[in-house]
Amino acid sequence: MRNAKAVTAVAFAAAAALALSACGTGDGKAGTSSVADVDASPKTKAATVLDSPFTKPNLVLTDTEGKEYDLREATKGKPTLIYFGYTKCPDVCPLTMSNISIAKRDLPEKDRDKLQVVFVTTDPERDTPASLGKWLKAQDPTFTGLTGDFATIQAGARQIGIGIDAPEKQKDGTVVSMHGAQVVAFSPKTDAGYVLYGENTTAEEYAKDLPKLIEGEKP
Repeated sequence: MRNAKAVTAVAFAAAAALALSACGTGDGKAGTSSVADVDASPKTKAATVLDSPFTKPNLVLTDTEGKEYDLREATKGKPTLIYFGYTKCPDVCPLTMSNISIAKRDLPEKDRDKLQVVFVTTDPERDTPASLGKWLKAQDPTFTGLTGDFATIQAGARQIGIGIDAPEKQKDGTVVSMHGAQVVAFSPKTDAGYVLYGENTTAEEYAKDLPKLIEGEKP
């Protein structure tokens, strides 16, 4: 999912809808579908710059304080990273949030204040505002957590090519939540999602790119 060259939004959306991560297997290993990359070209950069940027999802959900949160209005004109995942994920989700948190701490204070990081749960039945807030606070207290109706969340994710399946309980009692593990960066200049990061992006790679994303530039 990490690609050095630009791809079309149509191609990415088709791949992302299939490339779901199973974050709740209970064995500490994330499973993925056979569609893991947009193409097989050598990967020298973490970022994939999209030819056709995504429009920011039209999502009105509930934040960790129990208040209504209009994603478009709240992040308008601000550099924003959006990720769909859930708090009981044993690996991919906490690692992704941790890597972004580490990278953010390397920024100058004025830039840290500008960056918006939004985590939208894919398991709203278990991720209440209170539990989501507690989990995110351990990652970074400035991160925004959103929960709400699953169908609304799923529809919002699809607007930016992220596939989500409803969580399913397995025979052994574990809950498997399948969701696209991509982070989408939105420009403060256009409010469009123009850069994509895969689940293997490191803290160092985020740290390298964040200053450019904050200015709405291509990494």
